[in-house]
Amino acid sequence: MPQCIVVADDLTGANATGVLLKKMNYQTYTVMNSERLELALFDSCDCVMYPTDSRGVSSSLAYNRVYNVTNLLKKDGVKVYAKRIDSTMRGNVGSETDAILDALGDDYIAIAAPCFPASGRIVIGGYMLVKGLPLHKTEVALDPKTPVTVSDVKQIFEQQSKYPVGSILMNDMMNGKHYLADRMKEMAADGCRIIVTDCVTQEDLDLIADAVITSQLKFVAVDPGVFTATIARKLIAPADKKEKKKILAVVGSVNPVTRQQMEELWLSQRTAYNIFAATKRFLESKEEREAEITRITDEVLEASRAFDIITVTGDGIYPENRIDFKQYENRFPGGVDDMTGTINDSFAEIAHRVFAMHKGFKGIYSSGGDITVSVCRRFQTAGLCLLDEVLPLAAYGQFLKGDFEGVHIITKGGMVGESDAANRCITYLKEKLYM
Repeated sequence: MPQCIVVADDLTGANATGVLLKKMNYQTYTVMNSERLELALFDSCDCVMYPTDSRGVSSSLAYNRVYNVTNLLKKDGVKVYAKRIDSTMRGNVGSETDAILDALGDDYIAIAAPCFPASGRIVIGGYMLVKGLPLHKTEVALDPKTPVTVSDVKQIFEQQSKYPVGSILMNDMMNGKHYLADRMKEMAADGCRIIVTDCVTQEDLDLIADAVITSQLKFVAVDPGVFTATIARKLIAPADKKEKKKILAVVGSVNPVTRQQMEELWLSQRTAYNIFAATKRFLESKEEREAEITRITDEVLEASRAFDIITVTGDGIYPENRIDFKQYENRFPGGVDDMTGTINDSFAEIAHRVFAMHKGFKGIYSSGGDITVSVCRRFQTAGLCLLDEVLPLAAYGQFLKGDFEGVHIITKGGMVGESDAANRCITYLKEKLYM
């Protein structure tokens, strides 16, 4: 039975939101022909997208379409209701929000978080910016059908809605989710049916979602899709209970670029769990190396019960943990190359044991050319079938032959990419695993 109902003002918006939900393993349907609609078809899906084709019509007609569709689809057991709006506030955002609120009942409020960070749409100080420009200074102001001539998001809702509109600005958000939840409850008690929030990053959307869930208010998500997906991730378990495919990241680079990338990955991927490898132990002795490999392998397997992405990261990404290789020169006649080779082989051994012990692991992300070589050698792969360029100097492919033929892998140099590079690679790998 659907647990997420999204009423969208057009088909492309419905599909765009549906794709975001599909990426999180939700079974998602878009209604294309309402005349042939059979509600029983939805019993096996998690999320239903229903486009009303109402962006360019009159506000009264838009209201009626959204109201009727919401009444048709609302049901006990639905955990997320959403009104998908245009990412640049075009159309009947106010009257359509009124309609979904009226259909659901007086105890519902709307949380409007109309930002789409990946496409440069943000709201700060109550104003929408598109790639740094105020909304009214973009081409949206010249749209022939639905021009938007102001950048104040609250004002746009107030001009179109019959309900009081409140706003939460960045200063409020700096105080955490419990403060934010109290503010939402206060506004609702004062009669606000629509609350507009500042939102710049995915972390902001997570905070807003956590706050409204904490408040226990009944609410509708009003946004271009990212906030809806964030809420769904926190409230809905996919109907498909099959074990998810897991990703293991092995990262040994000590470059500051790698540190920034991994920190952003850990913040962005809420199903990710990191384990730091005490790399010095790989060099102390054979016994210490084995003990550390075993410790990490066991922790990966335990974490995989709750997490889909496990990252094993060398603790040397923080300067205070960097190895003084001179301490180990007497044990490694091959010098630094011998020592770094031992470290890389240790990461590869961890990866191999994890894949051997847990059949759910199907993807690897490796950062650093030397680690990639060690992984391929330990997995006894004959090579990589290269399939795509994820970003410059980051390649996607699959293992040829070897112990785990067909495993998906993305390889990236340690110094390659901006701060979001690791997150982009992992997101890409997730998409390929679920195609």
